[in-house]
Amino acid sequence: MRLGVAADHAGFVLREPIALQLQAAGHEVVDFGSTLYTTEDDYPDVVSPLAEAVACGDVDRGVAIGGSGVGACIVANKIPGVRASICHDVFSVVRGVEYDDLNLLVLGAWVVGPELAVEIARGFAATQFEGEERHVRRLVKLKELEMRYNKSIQEKVTA
Repeated sequence: MRLGVAADHAGFVLREPIALQLQAAGHEVVDFGSTLYTTEDDYPDVVSPLAEAVACGDVDRGVAIGGSGVGACIVANKIPGVRASICHDVFSVVRGVEYDDLNLLVLGAWVVGPELAVEIARGFAATQFEGEERHVRRLVKLKELEMRYNKSIQEKVTA
């Protein structure tokens, strides 16, 4: 699997260990930075390119790491086609992928330690969407919501 990884300054410490473990598990990892630690970065600037790559299919899935993860999750979910969630345990990430086709994992470096973060990322990469009819039906509804609200917002902007 081709996985993108991105972190702001607060998540910087977890970016490399996660990327290395995903590579060791046989995945191709695309680094979306930050590759240099700087407290001046802003999570929207780091997470949005990763989320766009997930939405466009340039990477199969993504892992975004922030301090709490909340801001990164908000940014990622602004991109149509991205289904991002903060997960602080393996159970949630596995269920998120199996049932909701989670395609962007968000981790809070201030919330989970390095060992757990790596375990969660491994679970994310190792799990597949089940594709049961009920899950597909729900994803169709999510896509319909995205299209309806994107169209509504575009109409308001151009009016």
